[in-house]
Amino acid sequence: MKIESDIKQSLEEAFSPQYLVLENESYMHNVPEGSESHFKLVLVSEQFSGKRLVQRHQLVYSILSKQMDIIHALAMHLFTPEEWSERQGDVSGSPNCHGGGRG
Repeated sequence: MKIESDIKQSLEEAFSPQYLVLENESYMHNVPEGSESHFKLVLVSEQFSGKRLVQRHQLVYSILSKQMDIIHALAMHLFTPEEWSERQGDVSGSPNCHGGGRG
């Protein structure tokens, strides 16, 4: 839980999000139990207003540069408050692992 909590803290400090969910999806992959290597992020922030998707991703990567050296994957769903309201909180699920996932 150390990596997950570090990521959350960094994002909260940088973005003052209206909504933030970080899910450790490592269990869906062929990694040792208790791993913190695959994450799904849903982040809603005013700071994304007027920015293209790639710019939003670049912002997150710049904030998480230290953590990105440690983890394997980060699926990002980044929204403005208006976009989030239009979606009514709907975010697509993660695909099944094709690289030796369990199950």
